[in-house]
Amino acid sequence: MKSKRPLGTPRLLGIVWPFIAVVLFQALLGCVSLYMLSAVRSYVGGESLWSKGQKDAIYFLYLYSDTHDPVYYEKYTQAISVPQGDHKLRLAMDESPPNEVAAREGILQGGNSAQDASSIIWFYRYFRHVSYMETAIEKWAIGDAYLLKLDNLAQEMHKAILAGNADAAESQRWEDEIFAINEGIAPSAKAFSDALGEGSRFIWRLLVVINLVTAVALILLVLKRTHKVLKQSRAFAEALQLEKERAQITLQSIGDGVITTDVNGAIAYMNPAAENLTQWKSEQAQGISLAALFKLLDDNDQDEGPRLVERILTGELGNSREHSRQIQRMDGSTVAVTLVGAPILHDGDVSGAVLVLHDMTQERQYIANLSWQATHDALTGLANRREFEYRLELVLKNLGRQQGRHALMFLDLDQFKLVNDTCGHAAGDELLRHICTLLRTGLREGDTLARLGGDEFGILLENCPVDMAEKIAGGLRQAVQSLHFAWKGRPFMSTISIGLVHIHKAPVTLESLMRAADMACYMAKEKGRNRVQVYHVDDTELSLRFGEMAWVQRLHVALEENRFSLYAQEITPLGPVQDGGGHIEILLRLQDENGRIVFPDSFIPAAERYGLMSSIDRWVVENVFRIIAECSAQAGGRPMAMCAINLSGSTIGDDDFLAFLHEQFDCYGVSPKLICFEITETSAIANLGNAIRFINDLKTLGCHFSLDDFCAGMSSFAYLKHLPVDFLKIDGSFVKDMLDDPINRAMVEVINHIGHVMGKRTIAEFVESTQIEEALIEIGVDYAQGYIVQRPQLFTFDSLLQRPQRARALTLKSPGTLR
Repeated sequence: MKSKRPLGTPRLLGIVWPFIAVVLFQALLGCVSLYMLSAVRSYVGGESLWSKGQKDAIYFLYLYSDTHDPVYYEKYTQAISVPQGDHKLRLAMDESPPNEVAAREGILQGGNSAQDASSIIWFYRYFRHVSYMETAIEKWAIGDAYLLKLDNLAQEMHKAILAGNADAAESQRWEDEIFAINEGIAPSAKAFSDALGEGSRFIWRLLVVINLVTAVALILLVLKRTHKVLKQSRAFAEALQLEKERAQITLQSIGDGVITTDVNGAIAYMNPAAENLTQWKSEQAQGISLAALFKLLDDNDQDEGPRLVERILTGELGNSREHSRQIQRMDGSTVAVTLVGAPILHDGDVSGAVLVLHDMTQERQYIANLSWQATHDALTGLANRREFEYRLELVLKNLGRQQGRHALMFLDLDQFKLVNDTCGHAAGDELLRHICTLLRTGLREGDTLARLGGDEFGILLENCPVDMAEKIAGGLRQAVQSLHFAWKGRPFMSTISIGLVHIHKAPVTLESLMRAADMACYMAKEKGRNRVQVYHVDDTELSLRFGEMAWVQRLHVALEENRFSLYAQEITPLGPVQDGGGHIEILLRLQDENGRIVFPDSFIPAAERYGLMSSIDRWVVENVFRIIAECSAQAGGRPMAMCAINLSGSTIGDDDFLAFLHEQFDCYGVSPKLICFEITETSAIANLGNAIRFINDLKTLGCHFSLDDFCAGMSSFAYLKHLPVDFLKIDGSFVKDMLDDPINRAMVEVINHIGHVMGKRTIAEFVESTQIEEALIEIGVDYAQGYIVQRPQLFTFDSLLQRPQRARALTLKSPGTLR
């Protein structure tokens, strides 16, 4: 292809930009110079106003001292306000950072024009420490000090004159002081004026020199730049020619095929990559049409070659987009390519076309590999969770249009962690590969087996009756159980738990289906592992576990969003007590997503089963302590009630929680005597050693303890001897029916008697009527808790204040009357 010599003309802007820079820089420098001189002029004018103001102030104050005429005092205040404004300006600008608002007010008060305010502030800020300006400011400060003395004298004179205490001697003293101030301020004012004058002259000379030096420097720069541009222009043509030769070499070496044609589509040039793609030599292809090199096949295998040049010239293959096609060579083989074409323009006219072909063979292979990796597990080669859920989603969509029976299985290896922990992950990976081989052999063709993560697998059985699905699940379980796996001579027993869900009704969501299979697998593990658990909608046990698992996520969110709240219920003494009887129990409530209040019975079982009680107990303790600490400052020395906080069994055995409690006592400064921890009898006996250690540790601090729900579970009075609690709470199931059931009443009497013998105070729960309260007083129970005493209310400052023992007519009766 012939090459043409390019024009070596540099752009006009490349030549004239130094001249433009000269003009702009000189203009900028001139503006800065004028702005600076204007600022100096403003200071000179301000000094004139300052001098006039202080002279007038001294003059009118002198007349006021002599005549006591208030008119002269008014004129004095008007005159003194000018230098006072300048004083305000100086003080505002000496602040760090400068107070520009106050500075502007001082400038205007000093008589300067508002238009000069910005230049005055700018000059002060940036030239404060220049020698002339620094000297002037020092004299300014001395003058301000004299003016301050003058104003203090004026205030003294004014007060004395108004009070009628100004005699001739006093007036003479004032006039002497005014004369002395005037003598002192005059040299400062003159020095200030001289410093400003000298500074302005110095600045003028400096700016003249800077402007001249800058002008000479920029002229030299322009000359040098112009010489450089002229030199570059001579090399421009040579560089352009060199670049074109480099472009030729680049075209020879790049991996994309490049073909150029004339306007009629005749081949003008082909680089080596194009030769490899088309299997034509450049010399052989010269002058033949582009359509003769190859067929360009579209998605319908139609040949687009005859129109290819026309589409390039009209811009259809441009617009920075790659067009994927296949080219069919003369031997019949095909290659996937992307092609981009553009017309060649010369002086605005189309002189030919250029076509770039990129071989997509390797990219297609990469895309196929990436697609496989995105949908399959690298270790086992099975479909991954994403692909499994996609296929399951397709089945569910088809189920809505066409009825059928399918099955979903979740499989989880039993004790797989044992293999990893004892022999390492290499052994675990090998076991997983063996398991995958076994599971594949037990499935039908077309069934989907996927690794969902770790040792969890999923199986989708499409068009599979119920009995067949359960038979396949059982076969898989037996196959895994019969696997003899050994690693370095060490054998391992392998079993698997399977959750099976039948799919035959629409609509059903992917999320609910996966959750049901997961729950069934979980139940299989809970029932002893190595079994198949079939999910049924009406399975009560599964539904209970399903609801508890739903609560787990809700509780996590509730803790994050702080949607728990604390309530308090009074525990009142039924007779005289030494400590005043202030005692409340802290109750927990949850506000759900719709703002409704949820009672603990609904979420505590799930929290205990899935290990969330420790987090909830920490939230309760921290918030109770915080409220007590906040209210202590408001109590004003008034006694506060002891707060009973319920703790779960898992929390009692948590050493970290014990350390957490010590931290909270230190952090909030709460008195341990104000805290009573309630633990249930069942949890205390189940963790007896931990419970005793936990109680003893906190009792040394001064905390109290209460044993809740006593005799409601597996109670034994023998255990009670070992638990150093302060209170026994008689379970409400005995209390609420004690009037109608003599056995319940006897239980209350026995528990109360044993508690008193062991030195513990008793609390009766569920006291909901006056008659029950009277019976408890007759038995001798120490405290009552229930709706007859108080309904639960929000835990606030009022809840904490000890209340006097309730005045009840009942407590005033004699024992004989009660009977």
